[in-house]
Amino acid sequence: MQLLTAHHNASKMTKHDGSPSPSTPATGWSRQKRIGGLLGVIVSVAVVGVGAWALWIASQPSRVPIYGVEIVKVYPHDLNAFTQGLEFSDGQLYEGTGQYGRSRLRKVQFETGAILKEVALPNEVFGEGLTIWKDRIVQLTWQDRIGFIFDKETFELRGRFRYAGEGWGLTHDSQHLIMSDGSATLRFLDPETYKPVRSLRVVTPDGRLVDQLNELEYINGEILANIWNTSTIARISARTGRIVGWIDLSNVRPQQAIGSNAVLNGIAYEAKTQRLFVTGKNWSELFEIRVVPRS
Repeated sequence: MQLLTAHHNASKMTKHDGSPSPSTPATGWSRQKRIGGLLGVIVSVAVVGVGAWALWIASQPSRVPIYGVEIVKVYPHDLNAFTQGLEFSDGQLYEGTGQYGRSRLRKVQFETGAILKEVALPNEVFGEGLTIWKDRIVQLTWQDRIGFIFDKETFELRGRFRYAGEGWGLTHDSQHLIMSDGSATLRFLDPETYKPVRSLRVVTPDGRLVDQLNELEYINGEILANIWNTSTIARISARTGRIVGWIDLSNVRPQQAIGSNAVLNGIAYEAKTQRLFVTGKNWSELFEIRVVPRS
């Protein structure tokens, strides 16, 4: 995939995804997360706009390109879906959602938003990112340290596996599953044993760690990562871990969203048609986008 259009020249954090835990009354939820120094700057400049973004980039010893996006088309999305993972496979869109008692694995007809197939995760777990490896769908959980393995066609549960720490985002390259946990480290897992085989620290060109890496999508040697609680996607070299670009999606906004945690989250690339899609937690739309150079 070329992310750009043809005219292009071109400290470990904690997470509280605040739906009610099994022991919490289901009258409301909140999500609180501490944001590190670099991401604190990113959040600040994202809030005040593109001008501040440009000033921040210009102040860095090693400049990282910032890209914008054009909205190509808008599709309906389930407003009640707390999106944690999003991926295309064989032209079908698969989605993993979160919150205790409401976590789901779904196959979705993306043109209409219709749910074609769905299975509920156990009520006591909080669903997170997913990816599809061969005939299996692998879905993480947040703090339960359990991954679920589903049959791609039937959604029958085929197994479970354990991992250390939290589970956030999940994608894969041609050899490994790639997992985020909210820190600046990505873990590469053996797709047969689900054991880590190596890790990758994500840094800016001048060596500063980039954390809050959330939902992931691997595209032709790059890992795209939602930066939690921002309108930003990081472009990460899958070989070196260096940030090779920021994608500013501040112009991508749903008509409706539920709750204060309705942030951008969910990246899916349809390889056959080379189309890129994004959505958010409890957003009413799925957006097909085109990445463009910032003019």
